[in-house]
Amino acid sequence: MTDEPPGPTRCGTGPDDTLLVERAREGDEEAFETLVRRHAPTLLRLARRMLSDAAEAEDVVQDALVSAWRRLPDFRGDATFLTWMFKIVTNGCLNRLRARRPTMELDSVPEPPAPAHEGSPARAAESSAALADLTAALAELSPEQRACWILRELHLLSYEEVAEAVGISATAARGRIFRARRSLTEAMSEWR
Repeated sequence: MTDEPPGPTRCGTGPDDTLLVERAREGDEEAFETLVRRHAPTLLRLARRMLSDAAEAEDVVQDALVSAWRRLPDFRGDATFLTWMFKIVTNGCLNRLRARRPTMELDSVPEPPAPAHEGSPARAAESSAALADLTAALAELSPEQRACWILRELHLLSYEEVAEAVGISATAARGRIFRARRSLTEAMSEWR
């Protein structure tokens, strides 16, 4: 995850996504490839954040893109292409998380890499420790809460877009995000 830009990202769709989707639905592979090039990095960041495993994230995104190509004729356009892809990737990640063994040995959890800092070693160590605590706190959330929180806070989706991506009501999305924020606030209280 060291190649990710810091902070939240909001990847909107360009004005020509609708046209590209229509062309892809008609069998234009180049149009679909353009959509993939445009949105795959954002989808990969989402999967990496949810799964904390780069190889597994790549597998989920690749499976999601293959699934999207096959299911493109079923895409109704009620949401943007990116929101539809968020839903496919989120579901893939949730399935992977649910299939994981419920317990892990603490020694088997890799320590996240330290971010590059131009400041002092003490500041770098503090940032690394805070990131490790946040990663651990995120791992304690339910997969559904983690998905909703990541989509809302890191990808800046609206509550309605989060609900669409996870396949729940907007009210349920708000509740999961609220509970996730509360849990993360408690877990990170020593860093305030």
